Amino acid sequence: MANIKSSAKRAQLIAKQTVKNRAARSLMKTNLKRFDTAVEDGDRKSAEAAYKVAVKTVDRAATKNLIHKNKAARRKSVLTRTLNAMESK
Repeated sequence: MANIKSSAKRAQLIAKQTVKNRAARSLMKTNLKRFDTAVEDGDRKSAEAAYKVAVKTVDRAATKNLIHKNKAARRKSVLTRTLNAMESK
């Protein structure tokens, strides 16, 4: 435990932020998995809906610095290619 009052407050703040960041990262992963599941099922409409939600959450994660902007771009690119590959089948 911190001896200095300001560092104790900072530790509390970091703990709150960690919980919030974990929840946001978990939501992003969940939405990506939902998209993958929709693609595996072969349902085009649900895949498109899941795609929109997944892209939105990936963008939000990049904006909040949960993931790097290049990683977000790569993830969105993979999602788009997966959706387009579904179209060509």
